[in-house]
Amino acid sequence: MIGQAAFAARPLEPALYLVATPIGNLSDITIRALETLAAADIVACEDTRVTRVLLDRYGIRRRTTAYHEHNAAEAGPKLVEAVLGGRSVALVSDAGTPLVSDPGFRLVGEVTQAGGRVVPIPGPSALLAALTASGLPSDAFLFAGFLPSKAGQRRSRLEELRAVPATLVFYESPRRLADTLGAMAEVLGERDAAVGRELTKTFEEMRRASLQELARAYAEEDTPRGEIVICIGPPAASAQPDAQDIDALLVSLSSELGASRAAGEAAKMTGARKGDLYRRLMELKGDAG
Repeated sequence: MIGQAAFAARPLEPALYLVATPIGNLSDITIRALETLAAADIVACEDTRVTRVLLDRYGIRRRTTAYHEHNAAEAGPKLVEAVLGGRSVALVSDAGTPLVSDPGFRLVGEVTQAGGRVVPIPGPSALLAALTASGLPSDAFLFAGFLPSKAGQRRSRLEELRAVPATLVFYESPRRLADTLGAMAEVLGERDAAVGRELTKTFEEMRRASLQELARAYAEEDTPRGEIVICIGPPAASAQPDAQDIDALLVSLSSELGASRAAGEAAKMTGARKGDLYRRLMELKGDAG
């Protein structure tokens, strides 16, 4: 085992360090991540028990403090104060890169607004591991995180994403996987897809097939175990949205965003010009009024 002495790093400058940690295989930790964890004044964890396993594996003796979505309002200001007071804070999630479907976004905003420094310590990421192993196009992709658990909201979100000209990447829980794949097959249509499970772990699995085939297979099988990543290939050129689809997308986006932001998001999803979409949205709002 590598001891802490190997990571007796020089003192860290005052900052919030976003430290990526293994998503399964503890050997995937980077040397820089270990040096940062060994030298940080404070190690803030999503779950201190999970992080302790990693620290013990590498002989790092650092006290940890909890920072997660349930105590962010109380713990966040203390961590900001620590950074501004000249201390180094290492933030880790249970697995992977902090802020990617994990706590931390709020803390980063608070530190930067207070004038503090934020330093990324890159490393493992489940979404990138799945994307690169999926065999699907990786030149353009959109990480959509977790879909809503309610069927109607899930379908609406998939409708918004249907025209995105890029590979889509989602996280999902094992118990919802079959239902989610069924909804995806229904809304997104015939596409190449892949389901990654337990990536980097002993029972790692990457299944590649059409979206419909995967939906049927998981509907017939027992609920799988482990962390799940779903990758779905982009729509075929012929599947790009028509004018009616674009109108529906604009209306849907504008119900949650301002007109300018809605047009911008629709432009990213469809490849159309933002200015043209903004004018069309104004026309639609005029017709509705």
